[in-house]
Amino acid sequence: MIFSETSIHGCFVIGCEPVKDERGIFYRTFDRQEFERMGRTKTFIQHNVSINHKKGTVRGMHYQVPPHAEAKLIQCIAGKVFDVILDLRKNSATFLKWISVELSAEACNQVWIPEGCAHGFQTLEDHSTLLYCHTAAYNKDAEAGIRTDDPQIRVSFPLPVSAISMRDQNHPLLASTFNGLEI
Repeated sequence: MIFSETSIHGCFVIGCEPVKDERGIFYRTFDRQEFERMGRTKTFIQHNVSINHKKGTVRGMHYQVPPHAEAKLIQCIAGKVFDVILDLRKNSATFLKWISVELSAEACNQVWIPEGCAHGFQTLEDHSTLLYCHTAAYNKDAEAGIRTDDPQIRVSFPLPVSAISMRDQNHPLLASTFNGLEI
């Protein structure tokens, strides 16, 4: 596994080291010792799958507020997505900055998203599927989101939006007084 830190502190793109032969490909998606060497010691509590039928589908920007904040390990296991991470941590040097990572089944890459960051994505291919590993269980009372078209963050998706839920469309804009999450 190859860990590459992004411009958002604590956020890593994780590349695979595939073993290929006539049967196909084999690679690790998680190794506790390697994650611990990178300072990632939290245990995964919940795994989820997101299946998206149409190219251009947008989900996000989602997060859970403390004390239920969660780190996430995201992998695209079918298709390709434009993955977005937004830093909401109060004392972070990259507060309210976002980055994007292209995740794909072909690249067999993943992204580690630290607690205090919001996450969203846009599918770049039909039938794109993501696997999420969470360090905290889903808590309905702690769920939060920010609209992807919020003018303070200006996420720029590469494709026209073909599908987005009413819930995601109705997330609030960031208040001008938003000081960040205490993590």
